[in-house]
Amino acid sequence: MPRDDSGHLIPGRIGASRQVPGRIPRPEYVGRPGPRPYDGDDRYDAEQVARIRAAGRIAAQAVEAVAAAIRPGVTTDELDAVGHDFLVAHDAYPSALGYRGFPKSICTSVNEAICHGIPDDTVLLDGDIVKVDITAFKDGMHGDLCAAFGVGDVAPDAADLLERTREALNRGIRSVAPGREINVIGRAIESYARRFGYGVVRDYTGHGVGEAFHSGLVVPHYDSAPDHATVMQPGMVFTVEPMLTLGTPEQPGTVEWDEWDDGWTIVTRDGTLTVQFEHTIVVTERGAEILTRP
Repeated sequence: MPRDDSGHLIPGRIGASRQVPGRIPRPEYVGRPGPRPYDGDDRYDAEQVARIRAAGRIAAQAVEAVAAAIRPGVTTDELDAVGHDFLVAHDAYPSALGYRGFPKSICTSVNEAICHGIPDDTVLLDGDIVKVDITAFKDGMHGDLCAAFGVGDVAPDAADLLERTREALNRGIRSVAPGREINVIGRAIESYARRFGYGVVRDYTGHGVGEAFHSGLVVPHYDSAPDHATVMQPGMVFTVEPMLTLGTPEQPGTVEWDEWDDGWTIVTRDGTLTVQFEHTIVVTERGAEILTRP
């Protein structure tokens, strides 16, 4: 069971990548070192948005299927199998699989793992928090979301962080409107998180998504003004995905992190618990529509 003597995560054993039937179309980056540079637009027409919504619905249903399997004693690799099998059964490709060499079909980030955790033989324990990030590729479009779940009985501060991170996501989405700068999203998230002394991860952000898994558009979760001043327009599609930590009494709001040798897993340097929620949204004439609903 890959934990150290203090209960913090250590890298586990990563099993073989799961296979996707040849009948399911792959994103262009599969089998290559990385994706081709995206030179398209972050705005989509109604037909394209419908395809993103369809991919997002499958991803959201896959998250629900994984959530139903979460319990003490389950490994994160077993969760990967559930997510992978659900996507493949719905003729969708797991976007994470093969993206810049990522070896698994979903991301599972436990406790102090902020994001990009690789499913392995880590056994979930009572009181853990696990973040499940799934992206589905179908009909040429990606739909991306993440949700966090408590394992068994979680401590009150962990339960509060779960609910407040979900609320931070909701507040960020409610700030979306055509004509506003994209940095207002982070302003809404950070101002709420700081009420509780939570840390806001700055170096990992939301992004444009659709034809590309990551288009190049950056959506910070902190008040980045005057930077990131892209004006939101109807039809723009991107993710909002705040990552909040319990923070430290000495430095509230500060988040320092390390990357494991696997080149993917990002953990808080001080071992502080962290939670992430994410949706893919489209800017509408009046606000935003969430495209990653079950």
